[in-house]
Amino acid sequence: MTSHAVDRPLAATLAEVAQLADYSLLEFLNADPDATATGEDHEPRQVFSGHYVPVKPTALPEPVYVAHSPTLFAELGFSDELARSPDFMRFFSGDFRLAPAPMRAQGWATGYALSIYGQEHTSNCPFGTGNGYGDGRAISGLEGCFSGQRWEMQLKGAGPTPYGRGGDGRAVLRSSVREFLAQEHMHALGVPTSRSLSLYVSGTEMVRRPWYAEHSHATDPDGWALDPAAISTRVAPSFLRVGQLELFARRARKGEHPRAMEELELLLRHVLDREYRPEISAVADLGDQLVHLARVFGERLSSLAAHWLRVGYCQGNFNSDNTALGGFTLDYGPFGFMELFDPEYQPWTGGGRHFSFLNQPEVAHRNYHMFWTALLSWEGFSKVQRHQLKAIRESFPKLMNDKVAQVFAAKLGLPTTTAAAEALVQPLLELMLETRVDYTLFFRELSHLPGRLEPLRASFYPNPKVDDKAWEAWLQDWRAALQLDDERTPECVAAQMKLANPKFILREWHLVPAYQQAAKGDYSLVRELQAIMTQPYAEQDEDTERKYYALKPASFFGIGGVSHMSCSS
Repeated sequence: MTSHAVDRPLAATLAEVAQLADYSLLEFLNADPDATATGEDHEPRQVFSGHYVPVKPTALPEPVYVAHSPTLFAELGFSDELARSPDFMRFFSGDFRLAPAPMRAQGWATGYALSIYGQEHTSNCPFGTGNGYGDGRAISGLEGCFSGQRWEMQLKGAGPTPYGRGGDGRAVLRSSVREFLAQEHMHALGVPTSRSLSLYVSGTEMVRRPWYAEHSHATDPDGWALDPAAISTRVAPSFLRVGQLELFARRARKGEHPRAMEELELLLRHVLDREYRPEISAVADLGDQLVHLARVFGERLSSLAAHWLRVGYCQGNFNSDNTALGGFTLDYGPFGFMELFDPEYQPWTGGGRHFSFLNQPEVAHRNYHMFWTALLSWEGFSKVQRHQLKAIRESFPKLMNDKVAQVFAAKLGLPTTTAAAEALVQPLLELMLETRVDYTLFFRELSHLPGRLEPLRASFYPNPKVDDKAWEAWLQDWRAALQLDDERTPECVAAQMKLANPKFILREWHLVPAYQQAAKGDYSLVRELQAIMTQPYAEQDEDTERKYYALKPASFFGIGGVSHMSCSS
């Protein structure tokens, strides 16, 4: 990503930020023709056409600063002091009334279709039609070009929209802290992701939501929690999703309104302009551009799912509506970073095995298929282009397998992804599962290139079933496969492995006290986690290592809200 330009002074006021506003989505795409002129559109209803609904956010009363991302502020060309300025706080806590021109006094929400594991669903839409899915509590408020790159800024928890499905449109501080920290952590891990701009909490408004009683082992929430309302602002080149493409493709296929095919084409052109220039030339025939899009999006999506395996991340709710067309991580709901290695790790109680950790490449495949199917709904492809698209679709499984092989080769420090190298992975995963190994600690300790098993025992959970002979045999095979020599020195290989294997991950039992203290007005742990988790590969001080480079305590296993959670906000 582009850092801020050295020859341009940092924006120190909201008025200076406003001069960079450029609302390409609103100017290029169609508004819902049934929308209100005022943006007072907060009751659930069906949206039949148009790419977005103009919506006025519901301002957070008495906003209080919690955190911002200095890294992202620098990339955008914003002064750090801006995050605490009254005008900036007012706007990014949902009060657009005094937004300086050319910023707008309304935001916008978008609709999308829902597909779960490659199957479209419409029945659990409130209207049974699929016309009620969309941004239920996320309202985009600003789009512009900052330091040479286009960004969209979306307020999460900014009140109800027509897609709210009966909810109040608010987010609680708990989920807001989790997403704010996770996005910047993932960016620091080198995983493509939406970003965190700012986090504000209301000094007066509280939200009551189902959640887990303290020390509860219940699967689903067994109590209620009263938490402060909060608004976090997430930032991305766009928030266009596979689910949006599906929605407009469905309308075009079924001829649901006279402009349906036109709106599908407009959306496709906008995807190309927002996410794939100059990688895909605008000069080429549109059909050729879309064939190229299918190829490049497949590259990005497969790479993303492989990155998740590299860092031990599980998306939890990896539906097509949570799949960004830009190929980055989007929507941090019931996510989690795996600690005890389990191929079927899944933090979300409603997710099932199909969304589990090692099945994420298959889920990416299913979501890619939904993207591909929607793309084919455009009527302008030639016979040759359709044949090309079919070949691209059929190549995705191999592409995904290759990306996963590359990731594990990097984690193991291997020079190639040959069959011999790949033969090391499955026996290792079986040993890790049998032994009860911490995923992050194990690979970080392995990055020191141990010749014997003993140093790796620090990553084993209590009461492990350790087959010492099997481990020693695997280590011997692995050391041979490293091909250490004068060029591939142990120091060089160890350094490369440490760039693939983070030392620190955002563990849920660290997040819980952070958001619990934040609910009482103490944000020190949030900021401490932010500082540490934005340096996940670094060797940090002894106190940090003792506190954050550690096995999950036994008392947290099986605890609701720590080891597992519902989709509650």
